[in-house]
Amino acid sequence: MTTVYLALGSNLGNREEYLRAGIRGLETRGVEIVRCASGYFTEPRELLDQPWFLNTAVEANTQLLAHELLRACLEVEGENHRVRNVDKGPRTLDIDIIFYGDKIIRKPGLTIPHPSFFSRRFVLAPLAEIAPDFVDPVSRKSMRRLLDECEDQASIQRRGGLE
Repeated sequence: MTTVYLALGSNLGNREEYLRAGIRGLETRGVEIVRCASGYFTEPRELLDQPWFLNTAVEANTQLLAHELLRACLEVEGENHRVRNVDKGPRTLDIDIIFYGDKIIRKPGLTIPHPSFFSRRFVLAPLAEIAPDFVDPVSRKSMRRLLDECEDQASIQRRGGLE
């Protein structure tokens, strides 16, 4: 089993239900959810003219290989009507693999740790909530430290659990 950390986000429709459906979909594909962070309302970044997001992160265990986990994430996004027609645009569900154990993977179509997670408060805040002492294998810094050092000034509001 490998411990993985995934970031989930939604800014269309019933955002909370899309996050729940994403978690359920992952569980049916061999991704055992261990811990789920609170939901966080976050303002959009890069493409600003879109609704605010609801983001969370999960810690999970899986026997899936990294590329199989990516395929599972993409399938779950598709089941939840994810359309990729605008880069960084609105979406019903986005699932990113942030960490796959302590592995560093650089392959076409798959980069782990996620290449920009450390600069995104909307990813670091939920990760630091559920795994404050987990250490990024690239920077060798904990999630708590990366959050403390994050220069992202985008608004983020913790809203409580998704249960």
